[in-house]
Amino acid sequence: MNNLLLLILCFVAGMLLRHFRRMPDNAPATLNSFIIHVSLPALTLLYIHSLRLSADMLLTGLMAWLLFGLSALFFITLGRWLHWSRSTTGALILVGGLGNTSFFGLPMVEAFYGQAGLGTAIIADQLGSFFALSVLGISVAGIYSSGRPSARAILKRIALFPPFISLCIALLLIPLDYAPWFTTLLKRLGDTLAPLALLSVGLQLRLGHIAEYKRDLAIGLGFKLVLAPALLCLLYVPLLGASGQTIQVTLFEAAMPPMITAAIVAGEHDLNPPLANLMVAVGLLLSFATLTAWWWLLRAV
Repeated sequence: MNNLLLLILCFVAGMLLRHFRRMPDNAPATLNSFIIHVSLPALTLLYIHSLRLSADMLLTGLMAWLLFGLSALFFITLGRWLHWSRSTTGALILVGGLGNTSFFGLPMVEAFYGQAGLGTAIIADQLGSFFALSVLGISVAGIYSSGRPSARAILKRIALFPPFISLCIALLLIPLDYAPWFTTLLKRLGDTLAPLALLSVGLQLRLGHIAEYKRDLAIGLGFKLVLAPALLCLLYVPLLGASGQTIQVTLFEAAMPPMITAAIVAGEHDLNPPLANLMVAVGLLLSFATLTAWWWLLRAV
């Protein structure tokens, strides 16, 4: 409960600081850069090092790829029926198919499942959401806009992403023991992720244009927050027979609101930026309630 209160406090603080203009315009970019280059790599080095890979971890990594596939199938089919523009369809595939498993997901997993769930959450983010964004997300953005990403550009984006570099290092270091001082250092740096991430999200929150996009927004968030995690739950639990905390955290991550970075990619490719940003902002607000409901439901898994 204390962790959840901390997240809510930092989120509200971010909104208030933006409203009263107490932070510079580039504050979210600065905070996000620190998270990507310091906080998230530190957590990756700390928790991946102690993981023992299993079949459940494979299902964790596959989750984001399955989610993106469901998103593409759902929004392409619905887009044809509702006569959506290509920019709207592309935007909804991106933000509806990629969850905020890092900046928002890691703090929420820590709040509901404790630090024991962070290793699984990092696998879901690094081997799942990040790869899906870098490969499928960038490809879809190119297809639905005028550009076409090259294989070299995709590989370069993956190879130079700091958390991915730290993931590779952490996997190589699994046979070695960390010195106590190094473990303490990584933990202290990793602890900065939760408050800074929610502060950054609060600073970026924008709620304009809701009336104009209310139908598409409702469809997009209904899929991302309710339908998609329900379909994955049916696949993982009754069909595959998966259970335990690893699967609980995996499905909890599947229920995260839309990824901030996906909305940024949509904006860069001119894929209905107002709708993409609304999906992130409204989805984040609603997810405090929907994630609590999913946590309660997943206790039986």
